Amino acid sequence: MVRPQTPGGKLAAKPAFLGINREGWLFVGAGLIGWLVLGAIWGFLGTLSLLFAVWCAWFFRDPKRVVPVRPGLVISPADGVVQTVEQAVPPAELGFGPAPRPVVRVFMNVFNVHVNRVPANGTVARTAYRPGKFFDASLDKASEHNERVAVRLTLEDGRDIAFVQIAGLVARRISNDLKDGQKVKVGERFGLIRFGSRLDIYLPEGAKPLVVVGQTAIAGETVLADLTSAEPARIGTTR
Repeated sequence: MVRPQTPGGKLAAKPAFLGINREGWLFVGAGLIGWLVLGAIWGFLGTLSLLFAVWCAWFFRDPKRVVPVRPGLVISPADGVVQTVEQAVPPAELGFGPAPRPVVRVFMNVFNVHVNRVPANGTVARTAYRPGKFFDASLDKASEHNERVAVRLTLEDGRDIAFVQIAGLVARRISNDLKDGQKVKVGERFGLIRFGSRLDIYLPEGAKPLVVVGQTAIAGETVLADLTSAEPARIGTTR
Protein backbone atom coordinates (compact mmCIF):
# COMPACT_ATOMS: atom_id res chain seq x y z
CA MET A 1 0.00 0.00 0.00
CA VAL A 2 1.30 3.46 -0.89
CA ARG A 3 1.31 5.74 2.13
CA PRO A 4 -0.02 9.29 1.95
CA GLN A 5 2.38 12.11 1.42
CA THR A 6 2.62 14.22 4.55
CA PRO A 7 2.33 18.03 4.42
CA GLY A 8 5.30 19.77 2.88
CA GLY A 9 5.64 17.65 -0.27
CA LYS A 10 6.04 19.01 -3.77
CA LEU A 11 3.66 17.13 -6.02
CA ALA A 12 0.04 18.06 -6.41
CA ALA A 13 0.22 21.87 -6.12
CA LYS A 14 2.41 22.28 -9.19
CA PRO A 15 0.56 23.68 -12.21
CA ALA A 16 -0.78 21.18 -14.68
CA PHE A 17 1.27 20.22 -17.73
CA LEU A 18 -0.80 19.74 -20.88
CA GLY A 19 -3.92 19.79 -18.71
CA ILE A 20 -2.75 16.85 -16.57
CA ASN A 21 -1.68 17.17 -12.94
CA ARG A 22 2.03 16.48 -12.66
CA GLU A 23 1.50 13.60 -10.24
CA GLY A 24 -0.36 11.78 -13.00
CA TRP A 25 2.48 11.85 -15.51
CA LEU A 26 4.23 9.00 -13.72
CA PHE A 27 1.23 6.75 -14.44
CA VAL A 28 0.70 8.08 -17.95
CA GLY A 29 4.38 7.52 -18.72
CA ALA A 30 4.29 3.98 -17.33
CA GLY A 31 1.31 3.19 -19.53
CA LEU A 32 3.00 4.57 -22.63
CA ILE A 33 6.19 2.64 -21.93
CA GLY A 34 4.12 -0.51 -21.43
CA TRP A 35 2.39 0.19 -24.74
CA LEU A 36 5.76 0.29 -26.55
CA VAL A 37 7.42 -2.60 -24.72
CA LEU A 38 4.53 -4.98 -24.16
CA GLY A 39 3.03 -4.17 -27.53
CA ALA A 40 6.12 -5.57 -29.18
CA ILE A 41 5.59 -8.83 -27.30
CA TRP A 42 1.83 -9.16 -27.55
CA GLY A 43 -0.42 -6.58 -29.13
CA PHE A 44 -3.24 -7.16 -26.65
CA LEU A 45 -1.04 -6.23 -23.70
CA GLY A 46 0.13 -3.16 -25.55
CA THR A 47 -3.47 -2.10 -26.10
CA LEU A 48 -4.27 -2.55 -22.41
CA SER A 49 -1.24 -0.43 -21.49
CA LEU A 50 -2.33 2.30 -23.88
CA LEU A 51 -5.84 2.28 -22.44
CA PHE A 52 -4.33 2.56 -18.95
CA ALA A 53 -2.31 5.60 -20.04
CA VAL A 54 -5.41 7.26 -21.51
CA TRP A 55 -7.45 6.55 -18.38
CA CYS A 56 -4.73 8.00 -16.15
CA ALA A 57 -4.53 11.12 -18.30
CA TRP A 58 -8.27 11.54 -17.84
CA PHE A 59 -8.26 10.79 -14.11
CA PHE A 60 -5.44 13.26 -13.35
CA ARG A 61 -6.94 16.01 -15.50
CA ASP A 62 -6.42 19.43 -13.97
CA PRO A 63 -8.66 22.02 -15.65
CA LYS A 64 -8.36 25.74 -15.08
CA ARG A 65 -11.07 27.30 -12.92
CA VAL A 66 -12.59 30.79 -12.67
CA VAL A 67 -12.21 31.62 -8.97
CA PRO A 68 -14.50 34.13 -7.18
CA VAL A 69 -12.22 36.54 -5.27
CA ARG A 70 -14.62 38.75 -3.31
CA PRO A 71 -13.56 39.05 0.37
CA GLY A 72 -15.48 36.80 2.74
CA LEU A 73 -16.20 33.98 0.33
CA VAL A 74 -15.32 30.39 1.17
CA ILE A 75 -14.97 28.32 -2.00
CA SER A 76 -15.23 24.56 -2.35
CA PRO A 77 -11.79 22.90 -2.20
CA ALA A 78 -13.03 19.81 -4.05
CA ASP A 79 -15.15 18.63 -6.94
CA GLY A 80 -17.97 16.32 -5.92
CA VAL A 81 -21.40 16.10 -4.35
CA VAL A 82 -22.33 17.85 -1.11
CA GLN A 83 -22.94 14.87 1.13
CA THR A 84 -23.98 16.58 4.37
CA VAL A 85 -24.38 20.09 5.79
CA GLU A 86 -24.40 19.91 9.57
CA GLN A 87 -22.78 20.92 12.86
CA ALA A 88 -19.71 18.97 14.00
CA VAL A 89 -16.54 19.34 16.05
CA PRO A 90 -13.37 19.81 13.95
CA PRO A 91 -10.53 17.29 14.28
CA ALA A 92 -8.95 17.55 17.73
CA GLU A 93 -5.43 17.89 16.30
CA LEU A 94 -6.29 21.35 14.93
CA GLY A 95 -6.92 22.80 18.38
CA PHE A 96 -10.38 24.31 17.85
CA GLY A 97 -11.82 22.92 21.08
CA PRO A 98 -15.07 21.02 21.66
CA ALA A 99 -17.56 23.52 20.21
CA PRO A 100 -19.31 22.31 17.05
CA ARG A 101 -19.10 24.34 13.85
CA PRO A 102 -20.95 24.30 10.54
CA VAL A 103 -19.36 21.72 8.27
CA VAL A 104 -19.88 20.96 4.59
CA ARG A 105 -18.76 17.50 3.44
CA VAL A 106 -17.99 17.05 -0.26
CA PHE A 107 -17.70 13.49 -1.53
CA MET A 108 -15.49 12.81 -4.54
CA ASN A 109 -16.07 9.70 -6.60
CA VAL A 110 -13.64 8.19 -9.08
CA PHE A 111 -15.13 10.27 -11.92
CA ASN A 112 -14.48 13.68 -10.32
CA VAL A 113 -11.45 15.91 -10.79
CA HIS A 114 -9.29 15.11 -7.76
CA VAL A 115 -7.09 18.20 -7.54
CA ASN A 116 -7.88 20.16 -4.35
CA ARG A 117 -7.82 23.95 -4.08
CA VAL A 118 -7.47 26.44 -1.21
CA PRO A 119 -10.94 27.64 -0.11
CA ALA A 120 -10.01 31.19 1.00
CA ASN A 121 -7.19 33.71 1.37
CA GLY A 122 -5.25 33.34 4.60
CA THR A 123 -2.31 31.85 6.46
CA VAL A 124 -1.89 28.17 7.27
CA ALA A 125 -1.97 28.02 11.07
CA ARG A 126 -1.54 24.27 11.41
CA THR A 127 -1.34 21.11 9.32
CA ALA A 128 -1.75 17.66 10.82
CA TYR A 129 -1.52 14.18 9.33
CA ARG A 130 -3.26 11.34 11.14
CA PRO A 131 -3.06 7.69 10.05
CA GLY A 132 -6.21 5.62 10.16
CA LYS A 133 -8.58 3.23 8.44
CA PHE A 134 -9.94 3.19 4.90
CA PHE A 135 -13.70 2.96 5.36
CA ASP A 136 -15.97 4.12 2.56
CA ALA A 137 -15.64 7.92 2.64
CA SER A 138 -19.42 8.30 2.34
CA LEU A 139 -19.87 6.82 5.83
CA ASP A 140 -20.15 9.09 8.87
CA LYS A 141 -17.44 7.17 10.72
CA ALA A 142 -14.91 8.07 8.02
CA SER A 143 -14.48 11.55 9.53
CA GLU A 144 -13.30 10.06 12.81
CA HIS A 145 -11.53 6.84 11.83
CA ASN A 146 -10.10 7.27 8.33
CA GLU A 147 -6.63 8.44 7.43
CA ARG A 148 -6.60 12.20 6.95
CA VAL A 149 -4.66 15.42 6.53
CA ALA A 150 -6.27 18.37 8.33
CA VAL A 151 -5.49 22.06 7.79
CA ARG A 152 -6.36 25.04 9.98
CA LEU A 153 -6.46 28.27 7.99
CA THR A 154 -6.50 31.74 9.58
CA LEU A 155 -8.43 34.09 7.32
CA GLU A 156 -7.54 37.71 6.63
CA ASP A 157 -10.20 38.89 9.10
CA GLY A 158 -8.70 36.78 11.90
CA ARG A 159 -11.28 34.01 11.92
CA ASP A 160 -10.33 30.39 11.30
CA ILE A 161 -11.70 27.66 9.07
CA ALA A 162 -10.52 24.09 8.56
CA PHE A 163 -10.47 21.70 5.65
CA VAL A 164 -9.75 18.01 5.95
CA GLN A 165 -8.71 15.57 3.24
CA ILE A 166 -10.08 12.14 4.15
CA ALA A 167 -8.92 8.92 2.51
CA GLY A 168 -11.60 6.51 1.36
CA LEU A 169 -12.16 2.86 0.53
CA VAL A 170 -10.15 3.07 -2.69
CA ALA A 171 -8.05 6.18 -2.00
CA ARG A 172 -4.62 5.19 -0.69
CA ARG A 173 -2.68 8.39 -1.10
CA ILE A 174 -3.23 11.92 0.15
CA SER A 175 -0.95 14.62 -1.25
CA ASN A 176 -0.84 17.95 0.59
CA ASP A 177 1.77 20.61 -0.10
CA LEU A 178 0.84 23.14 2.59
CA LYS A 179 3.21 24.16 5.37
CA ASP A 180 2.57 25.87 8.69
CA GLY A 181 2.91 29.64 8.34
CA GLN A 182 2.41 29.59 4.57
CA LYS A 183 0.30 32.38 3.04
CA VAL A 184 -2.16 31.08 0.46
CA LYS A 185 -4.64 32.48 -2.05
CA VAL A 186 -8.12 31.22 -2.78
CA GLY A 187 -8.22 28.77 -5.67
CA GLU A 188 -4.56 27.77 -5.50
CA ARG A 189 -3.89 24.06 -5.91
CA PHE A 190 -2.71 22.52 -2.67
CA GLY A 191 -3.16 18.77 -2.96
CA LEU A 192 -4.81 15.72 -4.38
CA ILE A 193 -6.44 12.52 -3.13
CA ARG A 194 -6.00 9.56 -5.40
CA PHE A 195 -9.02 7.52 -6.50
CA GLY A 196 -12.04 8.90 -4.63
CA SER A 197 -12.48 10.36 -1.17
CA ARG A 198 -13.93 13.31 0.77
CA LEU A 199 -13.20 16.89 1.84
CA ASP A 200 -14.73 18.28 5.03
CA ILE A 201 -14.83 22.08 5.31
CA TYR A 202 -15.44 23.56 8.79
CA LEU A 203 -16.74 27.14 8.75
CA PRO A 204 -16.57 29.75 11.53
CA GLU A 205 -19.25 29.49 14.20
CA GLY A 206 -22.46 31.17 13.06
CA ALA A 207 -21.63 31.01 9.35
CA LYS A 208 -24.49 29.97 7.07
CA PRO A 209 -23.63 27.42 4.35
CA LEU A 210 -24.90 28.43 0.91
CA VAL A 211 -25.01 24.91 -0.53
CA VAL A 212 -27.45 22.06 0.05
CA VAL A 213 -27.18 18.30 0.25
CA GLY A 214 -27.03 16.72 -3.20
CA GLN A 215 -25.64 19.82 -4.90
CA THR A 216 -22.64 19.40 -7.18
CA ALA A 217 -19.62 21.40 -6.03
CA ILE A 218 -16.76 22.52 -8.27
CA ALA A 219 -13.34 23.09 -6.72
CA GLY A 220 -12.26 26.71 -6.95
CA GLU A 221 -15.66 27.93 -8.16
CA THR A 222 -18.62 26.90 -5.98
CA VAL A 223 -19.27 29.29 -3.08
CA LEU A 224 -19.83 27.34 0.14
CA ALA A 225 -20.36 30.38 2.38
CA ASP A 226 -20.20 34.18 2.41
CA LEU A 227 -18.82 35.26 5.78
CA THR A 228 -19.82 38.90 5.15
CA SER A 229 -23.47 38.12 4.39
CA ALA A 230 -26.48 37.74 6.66
CA GLU A 231 -28.21 35.49 4.12
CA PRO A 232 -29.81 32.49 5.82
CA ALA A 233 -28.75 28.93 5.13
CA ARG A 234 -30.21 27.63 1.89
CA ILE A 235 -32.86 24.96 1.55
CA GLY A 236 -32.92 22.83 -1.58
CA THR A 237 -35.07 20.21 -3.23
CA THR A 238 -34.57 17.69 -6.01
CA ARG A 239 -36.70 18.17 -9.11
